[in-house]
Amino acid sequence: MVEFGVHDENSAPAEITPELEQLRSNFGFIPNIYGVMAESPQAFRAYRAAQEQFLASSLSRQEQHVVWLAVSRQNSCGYCLAVHSAVAQGAGVDSAVIDAIRQDKPIGDGRLEAVRRFARTVVERQGWVQQEEIAEFLAAGFERRQMLDIVTGVAMKTLSNYINHLADTPLDDAFAAYAWSA
Repeated sequence: MVEFGVHDENSAPAEITPELEQLRSNFGFIPNIYGVMAESPQAFRAYRAAQEQFLASSLSRQEQHVVWLAVSRQNSCGYCLAVHSAVAQGAGVDSAVIDAIRQDKPIGDGRLEAVRRFARTVVERQGWVQQEEIAEFLAAGFERRQMLDIVTGVAMKTLSNYINHLADTPLDDAFAAYAWSA
């Protein structure tokens, strides 16, 4: 097995050092996923750019958290599911919503459940969502734009999920209370 290191400002390629220093300043530590991604400044920056665009999408913050959690659950990424559970909890997402997604169960809120189902289906079927599933999503009050915004979130999370799978990224102590495994 190829082992990936978890870089910090001292071990990462020099071109990515300012971004790692900024993360340390923002979080008080460098989350391990970013330390792993620092091996490739392009992968690191691609992820951050996708994240920036997804955060600017037409989805509410709560809906964005549902996408991150649903994709990480569908891709069986324990690292991301733990991190996004902690972040969602801190952002005020109802614990019942987080727990339902972690257990791959329906969410009681119909709108959030439509987001969960659509994101899950995009991942599960590699984008081949059936017309009746699209109609159900739109009937929940969404528009075509939100379909594409969810795909943007899927792309962003799939990038980090797959990197975590390759690197077997160790879970940061800050997220240990939210550990999850398939």
